[in-house]
Amino acid sequence: MNTNANDLVQKLWNLCSLLREDGVTYHQYVAELAFVLFLKMAKETKREEQLPKGYRWDDLARREGMEQLRFYRELLLHLGTHGSSRVQDIYANASTSLRHPKNLNALVKALDALDWYGVDRENLGDLYEGLLEKNATEVKSGAGQYFTPRPLVDAIVSVLKPQPGETVQDPAAGTGGFLIAADRYVRAQTDNYFDLADPKRQEFQRKKAFYGVELVPETRRLALMNMALHDLESELILGDTLSPVGRDLPRADIIITNPPFGTKKGGGKPERDDFTFPTSNKQLAFLEHVYRGLKPGGRAAIVVPDNVLFEENVGQEIRADLMDKCDLHTVLRLPTGIFYAQGVKTNVLFFTRGQTDKGNTKSVWFYDMRTNAPAYGKRTPFLREHFADFEKAFGDDSRGKSRRKEQGAEGRFRKFTREELTLPGQMNRVRTPRVDGA
Repeated sequence: MNTNANDLVQKLWNLCSLLREDGVTYHQYVAELAFVLFLKMAKETKREEQLPKGYRWDDLARREGMEQLRFYRELLLHLGTHGSSRVQDIYANASTSLRHPKNLNALVKALDALDWYGVDRENLGDLYEGLLEKNATEVKSGAGQYFTPRPLVDAIVSVLKPQPGETVQDPAAGTGGFLIAADRYVRAQTDNYFDLADPKRQEFQRKKAFYGVELVPETRRLALMNMALHDLESELILGDTLSPVGRDLPRADIIITNPPFGTKKGGGKPERDDFTFPTSNKQLAFLEHVYRGLKPGGRAAIVVPDNVLFEENVGQEIRADLMDKCDLHTVLRLPTGIFYAQGVKTNVLFFTRGQTDKGNTKSVWFYDMRTNAPAYGKRTPFLREHFADFEKAFGDDSRGKSRRKEQGAEGRFRKFTREELTLPGQMNRVRTPRVDGA
């Protein structure tokens, strides 16, 4: 984003102070702001035709006092059942946390007073994503679990290289970052889809190429707005991927996801009759969903905590099944401190589904961004440029088949055969590769 857009994000974030006496939390604020901001952005982008007449920005802004608050409550209910299908999805079961008319009026006036003309209309979606990022990095909001850092998202999409005509799935979509980034990548390769001369191909890209599932209604609402502002009309199902909803998803050419960490509530196992290895460990269950959900030759990237690489019993069985059915060609060991939970150690697994279900993984390359890495945070931001060496080492082939060069015992990029990884104690050595030679 440019400087004006960054300034606008900060001003919008600062509006939260207006709502504090209504007891609105940061996470509630972003959802509340979404309702009002969508109306304003629809006007600014000249897309108000998707909203029913009489329930648009000017209809809200011209009112004041209790009349405005009453109308706002009516508007939220009305838009949940009227307007375009995307508008109805965004406002489905919407309600307001605001109780004082003066706070709604202050919010509306503040939005009206901002310098919208300092922001490129094409970047209004980025502006909203900036708000989501602010919410994720604000410790008090607890929303970081729904937001994957943008530099990581872009790096993953860059190496997977989605192509026109391919389907891209995120079974734990959060606020939609992976789907939007994949759409952007294809748009950049096709002159915003204009190079796809066939109107049916263009429609496929906008409406069917990208799809996902999100469990939390309010998070799905934020994702839908995010997608709408990025001109992405694809389906985002409200549901649980670890239920039959996930079983019934069509197989994908690409799956990219950062699933929730932890165990299923109550210690229960996924309600999936297609899983060979049921487990209450959500990361392992999502991993099984991902490699089973790929088409033959399909490729995937999934963010997982360290325990997925080392957990015994069912963990060993799932990893063995993954390495049989897929070529697990690359593991990216991420630095700590880049997610909402500072101490969590995470990795990205990159793999390709085989044409057969046996013996696909012969060796695995580990790239270590964790050892001797700086402590990322507000003072040392995590940037896209930090992935430059990894992307170069990964190579140009999206299935990990580029000619690769091992950096040796002191380097960050090392290769291990499947046999080495299954030796007793060997995974412990891989767990913390030493790049300092110690």
